[in-house]
Amino acid sequence: MSQRPIYLDNNATTPVDQRVLEAMIPYFTEHFGNPASVNHLYGWEAEAAVKQAREILANAINATPEEIIFTSGATESDNLAIKGIAETYFSKGRHLITVVSEHNAVLDPLHYLEKLGFELTLLPVQTDGLIDLNLVEKAFRPDTILLSMMAANNEIGVLQPLAEIGAMCRDRNVFFHTDAAQALGKIPLDVEEMKIDLMSLTAHKIYGPKGIGALYVRRRNPRVKLAPQLHGGGHERGMRSGTLYTPQIVGFAKAVELALTEITSETQRLIKLRQQLWEKLATLGDIYLNGHPSQRLPGNLNVSVAGVDGQALLLGLQPVMAVSSGSACTSAKIEPSHVLAALGRSDALAYASIRFGIGRFNTPEDIDQVAEHTISTIQALRKVQNTKFLAKNGSGVPQSSS
Repeated sequence: MSQRPIYLDNNATTPVDQRVLEAMIPYFTEHFGNPASVNHLYGWEAEAAVKQAREILANAINATPEEIIFTSGATESDNLAIKGIAETYFSKGRHLITVVSEHNAVLDPLHYLEKLGFELTLLPVQTDGLIDLNLVEKAFRPDTILLSMMAANNEIGVLQPLAEIGAMCRDRNVFFHTDAAQALGKIPLDVEEMKIDLMSLTAHKIYGPKGIGALYVRRRNPRVKLAPQLHGGGHERGMRSGTLYTPQIVGFAKAVELALTEITSETQRLIKLRQQLWEKLATLGDIYLNGHPSQRLPGNLNVSVAGVDGQALLLGLQPVMAVSSGSACTSAKIEPSHVLAALGRSDALAYASIRFGIGRFNTPEDIDQVAEHTISTIQALRKVQNTKFLAKNGSGVPQSSS
């Protein structure tokens, strides 16, 4: 059997950690009860496991257990937060604010609400992917009810200044939602310090199972009320009906627990690996870092390569590594990344971009191998491009795209 490619797409998803899997297994077989079954031992066991998991997730973000609503993932959490606020408060205001580089799980429900009569302000980002706080301040209106801004960008990894934005929202009685799918377990999150009202979370970005997430809903502010998007049973304080998936919830909590235990050492290790990869790639020339160089997720490196065809680049990398050119959630689309376009990258550079997502199970040896193959692939593709240029034009020095 041929060797499998080195996995460097950890921003798309992560493998389930063996320790997480071991925690989950008993809840598929031995402790399989429905946590809503309150009349026998099997239900009590499941209920106790869910309660403990809720406490672990709450402690991770400085919330209370009652503020954690389990969902199927961050996409559902985003929809519940955004649509839930809009439906509850549409009579008080119909203005919503977000950022042009947000994940589609935020942008799509907001555009849906536009069709229903809401007004949406899309804020631009600077060339490093960070928001200009002055633009945020100017965007508020008397009828603004919600601002949604992700904690860490899924493509370029930049970390937005949540505490400053949360303070602006609190001063104006505007609800503040953040999609923290990429941030949980990788950077410190504190809903009190950051004045966050709603936070979307997921397990599968931190070595937990797919299909389970959560929404933090502030209870200490009685104004934070959501219209449920799923009806039928009144689970999760009436906000999200459906039988709780106990094994997934247990796995989610275990993944969070492990991530927080190891966050300091893992952050340092990932930054070192990221820098190792970037320093090697940068020797090529005509390669551009996308996003702020340091205010970004430890394991995220997104680059654009001039002078190569994007599709040929990804095909050339595939035998050795698993990487992506952008979000896995938009990989079916032909258009260049809307995130890279927001940075001002040309279509050619946006198409020829690589997102390296370095994770828990990657080693320095992996990075050396990936860097070596990436460099040789780019050099070979540039040679082909130069040959084609010379054949077409007869002579002259080809110009790299930018």
